Amino acid sequence: MDESLNGIFPQDYGAMTVKDQPIPDLTTQSLYTELRLQENTRQILQLMNADVTSNSVETVSGVSARVCDQGQWGFASLPEINDRSIEQALQEAGNNAAFLARQQGRQSVRLPDSSFSVSKDLSSQQPAAPLEQKLAFLKTIDHYIQENCSGLESRIIRLHLETISKRIHTSTGSQGFTRIPRTILYICLITNNDQQEPVELTHIVSDCGEYKDVLTEPSNLYADIDKIYQQLLDKKEAVPASAGYKEVILDSELSGLLAHEAIGHPVEADLVLAGSVAAELQGKMVVSPLVSMVDFAHSYNGETLPVPVFIDDEGCEPEDTVLIDQGRLTSFMHNRYSAAQLKQPPSGNARAFKYFDEPLIRMRNTAILPGHDRLETMIASIDDGYYLIKSNNGEADATAEFMFGITLGYEIKNGKLGRAIQDTTISGMAFDVLNTVTMVSDDLHWECSGYCGKKQNIPVACGGPAIKCKVHIGGE
Repeated sequence: MDESLNGIFPQDYGAMTVKDQPIPDLTTQSLYTELRLQENTRQILQLMNADVTSNSVETVSGVSARVCDQGQWGFASLPEINDRSIEQALQEAGNNAAFLARQQGRQSVRLPDSSFSVSKDLSSQQPAAPLEQKLAFLKTIDHYIQENCSGLESRIIRLHLETISKRIHTSTGSQGFTRIPRTILYICLITNNDQQEPVELTHIVSDCGEYKDVLTEPSNLYADIDKIYQQLLDKKEAVPASAGYKEVILDSELSGLLAHEAIGHPVEADLVLAGSVAAELQGKMVVSPLVSMVDFAHSYNGETLPVPVFIDDEGCEPEDTVLIDQGRLTSFMHNRYSAAQLKQPPSGNARAFKYFDEPLIRMRNTAILPGHDRLETMIASIDDGYYLIKSNNGEADATAEFMFGITLGYEIKNGKLGRAIQDTTISGMAFDVLNTVTMVSDDLHWECSGYCGKKQNIPVACGGPAIKCKVHIGGE
């Protein structure tokens, strides 16, 4: 093993094949080279109406290598972690890069030669919870729902546990090990309205950490279950929204989705280089001065974020990237190559989901920053509009045009919440919508329940306050 690792990596860890494997000294390579050893584990448990309908465990592990030769990238991966597979992956990646360099011409691109070393293992300090304990937790929640939420057609409780262990080495001298667990609990309640049409809502608990650290007591969830059940009853009596350009409050889930889908993607530097709407906007006022937006690396206000990135998959030190500062577009998210192309420092946004995926520029924990307004005051300021709370999907493109599905919302009439509205959509151009922001709530809520699907799925976190703005809403 490389002697330089002795003071960085402890010897008592979980992912033995990832962390113990001896690594060749890549700093002797003449071309930029990176090596990644990775293991992804996932467990899913699901109850439907008290019956176990899913109990699965998946482990995917392997090694990958990349080499940059005259601006051309060669990549190779193998589903084993041993001396032979490491040597073969490095050789094949080098051969692939050389072939592309010969075929596609020579480019003079000097990649940033920064190096960084870190070891972060966020595994639980508690003993691992057995399967029986996890099932008992889910059954306790299910029993509470059955006893306290009458009239349901179905109830689904799903536990998703995921851990990603990575070891990164580069020819610039970077070396790192991270082990990041994530826990997600989905609680879905389904009923029928008077027309015998299904009506459903889902509550999600998600955070960085293992099961026993995130989900401590079933009773901690009872108040949330009571709340979503009442919202489900409200939705049974929902009315159509009035279509048009409306004044609305987007709650944190939707402001986070807007930040990620409609603003975050256009300011990823690979999309900027491909001609996204943000390409000519850096340094310009693009939204309301009340709006600031950051892609955080791993912590905020001294706390670890839901999807912490302590070293990116190119061995760069992750930096918080201020994308919008008081309305002005300030920065893009970079990997080493885009940083070299645009003559800006790398931000540590190169990420890959599984060992056989190449690192791409990806968001980490992206959020609009909180303001100074109380949500109650924001609602009271609207005479005729909507309070939009939950979404089931979101789509946006490089022009920042977006359309989001809305699964929970309420009328606002004369400054007070009114009836729930039926499922609908909102749409617009994100920069235009955020230019209409007049109030921003003083809280910040994070969620890491989903995956971003840019070429390859990867866990991301979105966050935000509630924002008051104008948007096009569907309906009658």
